[in-house]
Amino acid sequence: MIAAMFDQAEQRDPAWRRRWIVLVNGNNHQLERIQYEAGRRSVHVDVVIDFVHVLEYLWKAAEDLHPTLPACQTHVADMARTILEGHASRVVADLNAHGRALGLHEDSRSAQLPGLQRAIAYLKAKQPYLGYDLALALGWPIATGVIEGCCRYLIKNRLDVTGARWSLTGAEAVLLLRAVIDNGDFDAYWEYHGRLEHERQHTARYQQDFVVAA
Repeated sequence: MIAAMFDQAEQRDPAWRRRWIVLVNGNNHQLERIQYEAGRRSVHVDVVIDFVHVLEYLWKAAEDLHPTLPACQTHVADMARTILEGHASRVVADLNAHGRALGLHEDSRSAQLPGLQRAIAYLKAKQPYLGYDLALALGWPIATGVIEGCCRYLIKNRLDVTGARWSLTGAEAVLLLRAVIDNGDFDAYWEYHGRLEHERQHTARYQQDFVVAA
């Protein structure tokens, strides 16, 4: 799927004149395949991790540090704002400081404060992909909600119905047709399809008053 995504990007921008932005959820294998495809094609991509996934880790860390919801909410909001401003490393340092104050060492692998430990590890590992200040300044998306909503509308609402069974070929055909219709291209598509069908069934068979056997 990653290779297919890059194939489509190259079809849209064969000369690589545009900036390529890849929005992902942070899966390590996914990130590895993106970097592999980008390197194989000698194209630069800017990878951004869905900010909603980052928020989930911030909530888990804050829940370990604060017993009350108001304090937890305030801490999450402060951390989120700092990361959006491009200072993820500052949040990591702050969380490490909180952990040390509670007796947690940075190299600890115990079950103590698991949400805090996972948040620190996650932010450290994903820091190259947390450039939200640049993304927001340039108008890039930082969350996949629009994409996920489109998938739910285009795919789930049509294919995931009671009793439905689909072959891969049939499902692909239905989804492509739905995409054509939803993009407002059906009339042009149908005209093009009709013209090709006429050429196959008539023009190619009755050239110069002769019937061409199939």
